Amino acid sequence: MPEPARRPVEPCPTLLRFMKILIANRGEIAVRIIRACREMGLPTVAVYSDCDRNARHVREADQAFHIGPSEAAQSYLRIDRILDAAARAGADAVHPGYGFLAENAAFARACRDARLTFIGPSPEAMALMGSKTAARGAALAAGVPVVPGTERPLDESVSDDDIARMAEAVGYPLVVKAVAGGGGKGMRTVDDRASLSAAIRTARSEAGSAFGDSTIYLERRLVRPRHIEIQLLGDEHGTIVPFVERECSIQRRHQKVVEESPSIAVSPDLRRRIAAAAAAVARTVHYSNAGTIEFLLDETGSFYFLEMNTRLQVEHPVTEMVTSSDLVQWQIRIARGEKLDIDPERALTPHGHAIECRIYAEDPDQGFMPSPGLIRGLVPAAGPGVRDDGGVSAGYTVPVFYDSMIAKLVTWGASRRDAVDRMARALREYQVLGIRTTIPFFLWLMRQPDYVAGRYETTYLDRLLAERNGQSFSELTESDEELASLATALDAYLRTSARYGMAGQGSAQAPWKQAARREALRE
Repeated sequence: MPEPARRPVEPCPTLLRFMKILIANRGEIAVRIIRACREMGLPTVAVYSDCDRNARHVREADQAFHIGPSEAAQSYLRIDRILDAAARAGADAVHPGYGFLAENAAFARACRDARLTFIGPSPEAMALMGSKTAARGAALAAGVPVVPGTERPLDESVSDDDIARMAEAVGYPLVVKAVAGGGGKGMRTVDDRASLSAAIRTARSEAGSAFGDSTIYLERRLVRPRHIEIQLLGDEHGTIVPFVERECSIQRRHQKVVEESPSIAVSPDLRRRIAAAAAAVARTVHYSNAGTIEFLLDETGSFYFLEMNTRLQVEHPVTEMVTSSDLVQWQIRIARGEKLDIDPERALTPHGHAIECRIYAEDPDQGFMPSPGLIRGLVPAAGPGVRDDGGVSAGYTVPVFYDSMIAKLVTWGASRRDAVDRMARALREYQVLGIRTTIPFFLWLMRQPDYVAGRYETTYLDRLLAERNGQSFSELTESDEELASLATALDAYLRTSARYGMAGQGSAQAPWKQAARREALRE
């Protein structure tokens, strides 16, 4: 594929430390990073696999380089091919986005060895906080409470009997978790000893396949907690700035699907205490660049460190919407050695409320099975308070090889109810033709009384879906049924007109044209 034409770029005089950024990712996050770079006057380099040859991020970057077959293991996960593309492009820096190699310490180290600026934390901090057991140790060292669990990783050499004894000490119910990775993979809930061994085998197998590391640990399962996280930025001069919290409790099988900021369950006093705890953990490991500390909040208001994500988060736009900050631009500025000058009070004071829905190419009526295929038409939502972080366009074929998220729809409102109402309006506007998406599911969720009232926690959505018992999300409203009836009648009329020659020179539209002309003469 020929490289896209280069755009003339006027470099920003304050950003001369590096002038060209390779984005080691794809989809909506690659497009998001390209936009930030474009505003800063920095040229960008995209990489793509076979099936992404005509992808949106490839078209929008200033240069693009092919890095291999469609399978991620042969393209987006190949450190050598990405570094080769950076060398060929003359790139000075690499932004990993999220997913793929974003939290791979070996990749960050390889970039450093290749004299490329890695736009993220140091390889050392990434390796430390990428291990959930090591991260728990860092939290304890910072004086931050953690969920009760085992403090050392349990590899294949630890027997099931030994783990069973540890489980008794932790207490049931508990969760078997992969030490590496995230996104709900390698994670199994255990209610009693009888189901422990099977959960260990499944978690180890899934973790080994997903992350190449089958090591696990045990953690007490809190009953109906909320998932609260703190976005933070750290510079290379020791400054740590925590931001207003994000509420991420709307999850399906431990994977986030809706995120908000701020949380309806967090008071201003609790916000400051959680933010201070997050900053303490980051300082303990000398963290720099963007990161997120995740906590579980129980019904009493007690919070516990869960893990740290050493990268930009999928849900970062809601933080940007309520704080008027551009986190991607700050990642770049920090990576080139600039000092953070964000007012800490402003970062912790939300302006309005923001909600994000992750739009996936999935069929919610078929158990959220992936729905790859050709996008025949695409009309994103727009209007006041609406942000569409899209990664696809009409004519693109959604592949089977990667995560199926095609866009993130974000709405802002002066209040949470305003943001919910605006999200419902935006979802009704959003049109994706040719594939199934999760839009009908989100429209349904925005009407649920407990969601609207903010009465939910991490188990809420799974329980709500179980109660539906497979009922379709694509139910027609009375208005939809009227439109369908009119469309059916019109189709029948046109077919009849054509059959009996009424659609000759004037075509079947002649009666409509005549009516329009008569109407025009009256005016």
